[in-house]
Amino acid sequence: MSRWRRLACGGLLLAACSGGAPPGTTLRFWAFGREGEVVQQLVRDFEREHPGVRVEVQQIPWSAAHEKLLTAHVGHATPDLAQLGNTWVPELVTLDALLPLDSLQRAAADMDTGGHYPGIWATNVVDGRLWGIPWYVDTRVLFYRKDLLLKAGYHAMPETWTGWREAMRAIRRQGGADKYAIFLPLNEWPPQAILGLQRGSPLITAAGHGAFGDSAFAGAFDFMLGLYREGLAPPVSNTEIANLYQEFARGTFSMYITGPWNLGEFRRRLPDSLQQAWATAPLPGPTGAASGVSLAGGSSLVIFRESRHPALAWELIRFLSRPEQQVRFYHLTGDLPARREAWEDSALAGDSAAAAFRVQLTRAVPTPMVPEWEQVTTKIMDQTEAAVRGGVSPAEALAALDKEVDRLLERRRYLLARPPVVRP
Repeated sequence: MSRWRRLACGGLLLAACSGGAPPGTTLRFWAFGREGEVVQQLVRDFEREHPGVRVEVQQIPWSAAHEKLLTAHVGHATPDLAQLGNTWVPELVTLDALLPLDSLQRAAADMDTGGHYPGIWATNVVDGRLWGIPWYVDTRVLFYRKDLLLKAGYHAMPETWTGWREAMRAIRRQGGADKYAIFLPLNEWPPQAILGLQRGSPLITAAGHGAFGDSAFAGAFDFMLGLYREGLAPPVSNTEIANLYQEFARGTFSMYITGPWNLGEFRRRLPDSLQQAWATAPLPGPTGAASGVSLAGGSSLVIFRESRHPALAWELIRFLSRPEQQVRFYHLTGDLPARREAWEDSALAGDSAAAAFRVQLTRAVPTPMVPEWEQVTTKIMDQTEAAVRGGVSPAEALAALDKEVDRLLERRRYLLARPPVVRP
């Protein structure tokens, strides 16, 4: 197939290129980590629905995935489709590696946006165009010791920052000198980003500058630093904690902001005596539940521009997006379904700990859609640690953070100033 033919099928004309695949067609699919192993069970059913088609799944470790994708793009050796971490989508779009999916999605009644969480869907939209379809989702919620919260006088997690901080103070008073209310590791960036987003900070401006020194983020940063100043959070990284689950069981800390992968870990690693003593809750917000947003995360499915079989790759994405396949994938991996219909499965609907994620996903928002975001997160952690450990003032830390982010985004600002290049 010529490159012109591939691009035509990959752009506005792709819906017209959906004829049957010739016998012996091989569709190359890259998937990462545990998902790459499990999805091989699902694609066998796809092959049965498409006689003559073989799906070749290559399982790639997450640690090697990013570099392999970039190398494959440079060497014109990308697969037909791949799993892609949501934060990687802008980078691959910038490299012109992906096929836009707008026309395909609009033409497929079973791929309506209403079946997905808006914030998760938004992580796949760059410059107004759709580049991926959510496959599984994650966000961050509050894991907490409900027995210790009750002992401190609270029957439920407060919904505002003010109430949340008061609850943390009460837990600290109950626990004593070596017990803390919350664990906020200095080498993690999501809490800072979440609190900033909750106060309305864009984190990065539309013009490509850091917005960390603005009043919205500065207020969130001050709230977080106050938790360290009051002794509610220990000023340590997670590498300084020998075993997070043991310390949670000991009551060294009572709260932790984390994701759905820890549902299984808490059930496996905490003693039986504590299995009824922990719970999850959507994150409190500055003014209440509605402002308690969290991060929109997970993985999406994308098609590469140089795919030899874009129409067939789209059919596989549709297959893996079916609610029944999403439920099956959840049972095999524990990954939360991207399709809302899949949440009606009895295992999910009856899981009280998963319920907080279902609520939080309706309040999930994407991080800035810039290719440099992962580099930005490193700078956030560096300046947070400097401020917490007392090396610089909060204002100095945020000024340094904006300066470093501006330097990282210098090329982005240059590209934004150029006339746009229109591709099919």
